[in-house]
Formats: sequence, C-alpha cells, structure tokens
Amino acid sequence: MRRDEKRYGVLYLNFMRLVFMGTPDFAVSSLHRLIQHPDHEVVGVVTQPDRPKGRGLKIVSSPVKQVTIEYGLPVLQPERLRDPLFKKDLANFLADMFVVVAFRMLPVSILMMPPKGSINLHASLLPAYRGAAPIHWAIMNGELETGVTTFLIDRHMDTGDILCQEKVPVCPDETTGSLHDRLAIVGADVLTETIELIATGQARRQPQSGASSAAPKLSRADARIDWSQTAQAIHNHIRGLNPFPMAYTTWHDRAIRLIQSQLTDQPEVESGSMPGGIIAADKQDGIIVQTGDGHLKLVTVQPEGRKRISTAEFVRGYRPKPGERFGVEHTPASIEAT
Repeated sequence: MRRDEKRYGVLYLNFMRLVFMGTPDFAVSSLHRLIQHPDHEVVGVVTQPDRPKGRGLKIVSSPVKQVTIEYGLPVLQPERLRDPLFKKDLANFLADMFVVVAFRMLPVSILMMPPKGSINLHASLLPAYRGAAPIHWAIMNGELETGVTTFLIDRHMDTGDILCQEKVPVCPDETTGSLHDRLAIVGADVLTETIELIATGQARRQPQSGASSAAPKLSRADARIDWSQTAQAIHNHIRGLNPFPMAYTTWHDRAIRLIQSQLTDQPEVESGSMPGGIIAADKQDGIIVQTGDGHLKLVTVQPEGRKRISTAEFVRGYRPKPGERFGVEHTPASIEAT
C-alpha cells in the first residue's frame, strides 16, 4: 500500500513524493526539514558529483550528499543533467514535485517530469538579485533588507512565478557568512510553507514585477578593493566577501586579504593623502586607511601565504608607515615579517 493511500489508518490525499536537488550548505537546513516532514516523503536526492578539494585534493562529498547518506536516502550525482541514464533514474523516483535549493539550471525536459512542477528556493527578494551570488551582492551593495523567495522554475534564470516571499533585515556590520546562515533557516521555513500550500491546492502564483537586478558569480576582479570608493562602500565590500572569496588589496606587490573593517567617526579626507594611503599604523590600535571620502579602520587581515592576524600584529610584524599606500603596484619587493 502506498504511503499516500493510507498511513496509520488515515487517508493522506495531500501526500507528495519529493525529489530534492541541491549541493552546498545553504541547502542543508531545507533538506533536513523536508526529510523530517510527517506528511511528505523525500524519495531521492540529486547533488553534484564528489570533487577533489584542498591542498591534498581529497575527494569530498557535497554537504547535501553527507546529509543524504546520514538518512540512508538514494542519491544521484550526474555529471550531465541531459544524460539519458540519469533521466531514467530520476523518472523512476515517480516524484510529484522537484524541490531545488542552490543547484544547477534544469533542462526543460527535466522540469516537465513531475506533475506538480519544480520549485526553487532563492536567497533574495526576486526579481532583485537573480543569479548565483545574491547574498554577496546584497551586502556589497549595502542593502538594508533582503529575504528569500520560492518560485516555480521556468526556462530562464530565477524568472518564474513567485509562490512565497519573506523579508529579512540586514544588520549594519553583518557578513555574508552570518546572513547566509540566517537565510538558510528562514528559507527552510518558507519552503516548507510553500510545499504545504501546493499540496493543499492553496498556492497562488504571482508573476515577478518591478525592477530586476543581477547577482552573477563572483570573479577575482570583484574581490579587489578600489580605495577611491567611499568608506561605507569599501566596508560593505569587505563584509560582503567574508567568508568567501574574501576582499583583497595589494601591499608591496603581494596580495593581502581584508577580513574585517570598521567605520570610523572621521569622514573627512586627510589633506595630501591619496586613496589607499595609511593615515595611522599603531602597534596597539592597528591601521586606518584613507578612502575616497574619509577613513576606514582595518581590523583583521591575512597576508599572502600567512594566517589571519589583527592589524595591530601586522603593524608590529611588517612595519607599515603612514603615507604608504595599499593597492599600488611597485617594483618587486618582499614584505618579510621581522
């Protein structure tokens, strides 16, 4: 007897067989929530193939696969989504709906498989920040509010009809890492609510409206600090790229990651100072840098090939001096610690 026909003597007309598709940590909270749901069943999981990772190139499973193994669920890891064998295995799950969280774009032939369609959880208030890095770009752009959206997947990137949305405030000094964790939890709640609405026939689809914006995958160029920008913009950039891929600048032709910064109460431009110029380098208080409109305090940095240190430690070890500049190319020179 199928679970949707009868369970504990009660008829379950709204039961759904779900296939979950996802890969990174952001998807884990949602997967846990759906596996533990009493009225629906995750019958299979699709995630990326195991990949070599780290300096030792050890083969590592995705966070989603690790959870899948924990629960003993079947998992598919296709290299190509159009692979006929993968499509056959996917069809054999007899899913009512595909649930996608941080996965690849699905071919139309896969989107059309389940009778109730395919839905996606996205970490922004669509149509804002369509793309691969919505949390990063929201913080880098200084947004005070973001959120999560569930929507019906169509042929294009994050353009389908909206099912549910929930707004989430962005704290002034919040990093992408902390916002990511909060949105993952909120997203799991909204995704569960969405599935319930679909199962009971109460879901209402709303076409996306208003101005759209893009959140493309980050490049190396996106991570480099432009010291001519405002102190607020640079501060947003640093926290938006934390914990990955990390903002960086250069110091004597060596890359240095900027982990944490702090706005100061000195908005004026120092007379004679250039953007990126060091205003103060103190063995106790660290480093203050000139920006396009004032000062920014650097709190934590990571010199190339070294561990993270406070800027006070950086001053004691590398001895930067007021007037020297970050982000300026020099003739080759080392910055060996003393």
